[in-house]
Amino acid sequence: MTNSITIGTPLSPSATKVMLLGSGELGKEVIIALQRLGVETIAVDRYPNAPGHQVAHRAHVINMADGAALRALIEQEKPHLVVPEIEAIATAKLVEIEKEGLARVIPTARAAQLTMHREGIRRLAAETLGLPASPYKFADSLEELCAAIDGYIGYPCVIKPVMSSSGKGQSKVDNAGEVEAAWNYAASGSRVNQGRVIVEGFIAFDYEITQLTVRAVGSNGEIETHFCEPIGHVQVHGDYVESWQPQAMSPLALQRSRDIAKKVTDDLGGLGIFGVELFIKGDEVWFSEVSPRPHDTGMVTMCSQVQSEFELHARAILGLPVNTALRAPGASAVIYGQLEEKGIAFIGVDEALRVPQSDLRLFGKPESFKKRRMGVALANGKDTDEARTRAKLAAGKVRTVKS
Repeated sequence: MTNSITIGTPLSPSATKVMLLGSGELGKEVIIALQRLGVETIAVDRYPNAPGHQVAHRAHVINMADGAALRALIEQEKPHLVVPEIEAIATAKLVEIEKEGLARVIPTARAAQLTMHREGIRRLAAETLGLPASPYKFADSLEELCAAIDGYIGYPCVIKPVMSSSGKGQSKVDNAGEVEAAWNYAASGSRVNQGRVIVEGFIAFDYEITQLTVRAVGSNGEIETHFCEPIGHVQVHGDYVESWQPQAMSPLALQRSRDIAKKVTDDLGGLGIFGVELFIKGDEVWFSEVSPRPHDTGMVTMCSQVQSEFELHARAILGLPVNTALRAPGASAVIYGQLEEKGIAFIGVDEALRVPQSDLRLFGKPESFKKRRMGVALANGKDTDEARTRAKLAAGKVRTVKS
């Protein structure tokens, strides 16, 4: 048997302290899951009153890409665990902090550093681990981008910033006349670096999935890998708009997906949940991306699993047992801001919740943009088709108005 896990009392000298770097809707749910287990939580984000700020024990606003500011805050708060929830973080400083033993970075500082940057993770997956992936090139200028497409990748192709989140700056390009606009869009969508992109050959896949993969401590003290049922999703311009679980797959495609997910998460190491994105065509599977944290498409697990991805992440990082079992087929659909306003109000919430087996999460973001994700509708059904219909119906009933 392993040594027993100890969790202290929040706001006391015995407290088990976890700091979230990034406190949007995903971070908020992780904080709630941690608080249910008696953990003291510290929410950090780049703007005040972020969703996670509203539920944590303490909140801080800093530029997390500023290594000195990040280190100063960690030295001030002295968390046991630091949990990156976004890409735009001074990951080199996290490596230093982990090396010095100031805090344990989840899953590891190296994983945070590799995955915040598409170049690092793509080279690891395709070149080091030999995983199947679309052909790709990196470019530092419009001229290099054109040369990479004309000389190697061809059309159609997908152009993305090397650093971005939620599909920002991503374009599918069908001909040479669209390349310059895609380059400019990639620069505008980048979180940090605005001068480097990845261009990928387009795979004519049947569907794409997120394979949520959990590394957790087993009863014998060894790290074990657990898989959730595959999540299907629809993306528009690289941004998730709906997801469902389970996605129907052939047994061979599912096995290949899990083999790829295990290989990449074994290399990244540490504890916690990973969202491994994969393209599927028949029995063929290609690696796309991996996030070492809960995934936006995984919000469906709040209605479909015994333990949501947020509960799984919280338990795994604390060294506790996890249960990835499916509870019922489920789906999620995004609720957009629809307005460019601060402090909006929502109407139609009652109508949405009258949809059978539906639920809502309104994130509490202080400022709305037309295409900003402000909430999500969840629904169960006898199968994923019924769940998807219900989730989209519920989402469509929620409207935003000026307050």
